[in-house]
Amino acid sequence: MKGRGRWQWHVLIVVLLGATMSALDITIVNIALPTIKGEFRASLALVEWVSMAYMIVLALALPIVGRLADIFGRSRLYNIGFGIFIIGSALCGLSPGIITLVLARCLQAVGAALLQANSVALITQVFRGRELGRALGAQAAAQGTAMALGPFVGAMLITFAGWRSIFYVNVPIGIAGALVAYWVLPRYHPHHKGVKLDYLGSTFLTVGLMGVVLAVNNAGAAGWSNPAILSELVVGVLCLAAFAVTERIVKYPTIDPKLFRRYTIAAGNITAFLAYYTLFAILFLLPFYFEKVLQYSAARTGLMLTAVPLAMAVLSPFAGRASDRFGSRQFLIAGSLLLALGSLLLIFSPSTSRPAELILDMAILGAGLGFFTPANNRATMGATPREQLGMTGGFLNMMRSLGVILGVDISGMLFLDYGSAHVGGRGKLPADKEALVFAHKPAFMEGFHVVMVTLTGLALLCAIFSYFRKNDLSSKPHGVSAASYEIE
Repeated sequence: MKGRGRWQWHVLIVVLLGATMSALDITIVNIALPTIKGEFRASLALVEWVSMAYMIVLALALPIVGRLADIFGRSRLYNIGFGIFIIGSALCGLSPGIITLVLARCLQAVGAALLQANSVALITQVFRGRELGRALGAQAAAQGTAMALGPFVGAMLITFAGWRSIFYVNVPIGIAGALVAYWVLPRYHPHHKGVKLDYLGSTFLTVGLMGVVLAVNNAGAAGWSNPAILSELVVGVLCLAAFAVTERIVKYPTIDPKLFRRYTIAAGNITAFLAYYTLFAILFLLPFYFEKVLQYSAARTGLMLTAVPLAMAVLSPFAGRASDRFGSRQFLIAGSLLLALGSLLLIFSPSTSRPAELILDMAILGAGLGFFTPANNRATMGATPREQLGMTGGFLNMMRSLGVILGVDISGMLFLDYGSAHVGGRGKLPADKEALVFAHKPAFMEGFHVVMVTLTGLALLCAIFSYFRKNDLSSKPHGVSAASYEIE
């Protein structure tokens, strides 16, 4: 076994690098979509897939690659993830057209899934009890901050180096990370000889999630009564039901149903979905609120929004260390309630809000996720048996990704549906009427406030789930034994 001390912090740095790169690319590309649309002269529907393809493939791949990591070794697949992500990033930058760019983003997302699914598992593997929360706090701060700062970083790169630079910048950073990871990461000995991947269950899960996500994503434009949307939804639900049945009967399931008999793990995944749904739905609508209603410039909008990642970056490590000492439960409740408070304050925001009040609100939202994420990671992973850390880590990251995707899609539909009540009725919304909602302040604020009401309710639901979780105060989280740190 390698000596601990500095080595484990070197592992953390490598893991943070991979997690940050993969999380940053979820949101960094959004700011470049208008430029990409203009250069390739592509339709808006096609350009949207540059962003959606990455998020969907990432969410679909996370639980599967997490299981693969448990079988074949986390460090090995983490290094492979660096390689795939580097190649995918280079191909994105070199793409001659919109189709090749979307395909390259899919490849990039596979690499990102290998990095994200293993990040929390690797940290849990090498850090012991009272240091685990501190390390997970740093990971949560890095990943959450990267997602929130993506649009700002993307804007800077596009301004000074062009849109392709947002992909090229990953290449040298990724190569450096891969080289360091090869020497630093632990050589994990899987205890799963003879274990096989659950191909049937993985297929049902992939097709099921894809069907549901595509249905929700396309329903805003086509309407829920559209036969194609209904077909996607029915196929998705049936496949997810088949997945649930399959996992109960196969010998080596992709997601072991027994894990979710533990309330800590089940609630950890549900609340992760709710928390990320809430924050990123808000982050999706706030730029429009700042620019269309308050008439802020893009630069001022970006500056205002930095209060969210800054609060996360400051408080996540603190929350992680404190949860090591006092347990996770109170930080889960506090984080959920702060998210609810931030959403509640936005319900009462007028069309002439003061900047100082908005910055405070942004800080409250960032603090909420900053308190919640490291405590949730610590409690959920700490309740997981060593041999299933990758499985739980992959599923937990998948739930957060689904929260981001569905939070944006569903909140966008609610916003337009209720906003359209002021400009011609609800229902299917043509593009010209959509533009009218954005141009009409009362319509905009109606839809905005309705969304904030729903998000406040979801954040309070997150707090309720957290309230019934047991406090995990102990010197060593359940399920993570000294054997978890065996190294070649």
